[in-house]
Amino acid sequence: MGQVAVKMKVMPQNPDVDLDALQDRLEQSLPEGAKINGFQREDVAFGLVALLPTVIVPDDAGGSGAVEEAFSTVEGVESLEVESQGRL
Repeated sequence: MGQVAVKMKVMPQNPDVDLDALQDRLEQSLPEGAKINGFQREDVAFGLVALLPTVIVPDDAGGSGAVEEAFSTVEGVESLEVESQGRL
């Protein structure tokens, strides 16, 4: 069984969202078998900063769908998109 690395872009609802707390909530929402391999931050505009987590999921888990679903329900998340993904 292999693993897939998924780099995502998570946009907070507004510039006032505490990014450290948002990171914690994202980590806690991960489905079983998935883990975060690190976060980056990217300035977007007008004080808004996007989180760029890299998530490692088992290859047999069906890709990033379960992670996307989990992240979309986290408080403070406005939107998310998959930037890239590939097998490890």
